[in-house]
Amino acid sequence: MSPEEIKPIIEAALMVAGEPLGVDRLAALFGEDDGIHAEVEQALATLREDYAERGIELREVAQGFRFQTRPGLAPWLNRLWEEKPPRYSHALLETLAIIAYRQPVTRGDIEDLRGVVLGTGMLKTLLEREWIRVVGHREVPGRPAVYATTPKFLDYFNLRTLSELPPLPETLPIEAPEEVAPSAPAAAQGEMELPDVVVGEVAEG
Repeated sequence: MSPEEIKPIIEAALMVAGEPLGVDRLAALFGEDDGIHAEVEQALATLREDYAERGIELREVAQGFRFQTRPGLAPWLNRLWEEKPPRYSHALLETLAIIAYRQPVTRGDIEDLRGVVLGTGMLKTLLEREWIRVVGHREVPGRPAVYATTPKFLDYFNLRTLSELPPLPETLPIEAPEEVAPSAPAAAQGEMELPDVVVGEVAEG
């Protein structure tokens, strides 16, 4: 099949999937044709150009490609829903930032950085949102759980990898975490590289 024939199929698949689709999943729609991956990538590039000046954009995130509305249109589109989108507290966003920039970390690491005891529901909220997950336990007395971010965290914030996290303006030193005993394969987030930054103040919003 030519890219011109593939393009409308990919467009429709991305519209109805309800989640990001990677090149492999899109290529699987067309069987085992030789060179199908290259044709899918070409069709995706063409679709991105087609939507360049429209209210919807084709965006690549951690788990693949998806159509989404452009962020600048949010003030108008939010009026379609009576229920306001959830607003997260400064404390929760700061906790999430610490995990994102310094992962893997324990609850104790987070409390040391913030200088306050972590609220009982803070990590529970982030786990329920599937923005973080337990990736192992630190080999110290009590074997505390160690947390890291997930691909869903990257997708929500329109990031492909952790290296796209913006730098923070102020720094706060933290010791390197001790060895962690993994509870699942370490490939959960692909080949992401943690940027060489440390946590400082986190702006709410």
